[in-house]
Amino acid sequence: MSAASDLVDRLGTVASPPRVYDRLVQVINHPRSGWADMASVISKDQGLTGRLLKLVNSAFFSFPRPVEDVVQAVKVVGTSQIRDLALATSVMSTFRGIPPELVDLDSFWHHSLACGVTSRTLATRRREDNVERFFVAGVLHDIGHLIAYTAVPDAAQEAMRLAQGSGRPLFECEREVLGCDHAAIGRALLDKWNLPQALREAVAFHHQPSVATRFPVEAAAVHVAEITAHAFEWGRSGERMVPPFDPGAVDVLGLEADQLPLIVADVERQMEAAIHQLGAAA
Repeated sequence: MSAASDLVDRLGTVASPPRVYDRLVQVINHPRSGWADMASVISKDQGLTGRLLKLVNSAFFSFPRPVEDVVQAVKVVGTSQIRDLALATSVMSTFRGIPPELVDLDSFWHHSLACGVTSRTLATRRREDNVERFFVAGVLHDIGHLIAYTAVPDAAQEAMRLAQGSGRPLFECEREVLGCDHAAIGRALLDKWNLPQALREAVAFHHQPSVATRFPVEAAAVHVAEITAHAFEWGRSGERMVPPFDPGAVDVLGLEADQLPLIVADVERQMEAAIHQLGAAA
């Protein structure tokens, strides 16, 4: 068993996938299920229902007319997209009680949402299908930090002190202290949850997108999103400096330098809506 898998297993039931996501996957995979069946699953969680409807009616989507109920939301957003948004929203309420000296959870989710919105914006500009998977990948990219903070807080804090004292990237220090980094830990959790391979690879290689083989666009988008979030100080996940940048990610995404101001403006507009509607879930 790898060090990353061992840390995930220490969490027990905390490392189980959100029930609503599991149920939505079952509904989507059932040949006789439809919009109403998905809406029924979501509607049983009043908090999730409220957050999703507020998000769908915000600048995050900018639909021309109000979406009044969950059935309509599933119709206009799409089944896979609603499933992914439900996953991101549910995960944000899973980890609690982490000592504030390790991480400020509000700041952590601010950073994660910023990465999710930026990844989604980059995917939208590329006209990718189901851009919500990019949002989820961005939101989940640093979830390995939360596992480390929960399972081995003393070792996680040691890695943070080592990074701050040496000026090295936190993920390098995590490998030295923990035997693995937060990207590998996050990948181990998503493996256990049996999430789509695109999400697993984006999380696993968000610091090294050039290593991604099957889903290089997803990994590159999350990588650029994280660098952007750190550069603009959109929240913090534990890392105190901007991580090393892989310029190959820009080539994979086909980005031009003059696009950056437009992307940042778009992200800030959407991020305000996402944080306002989903931040309370953390």
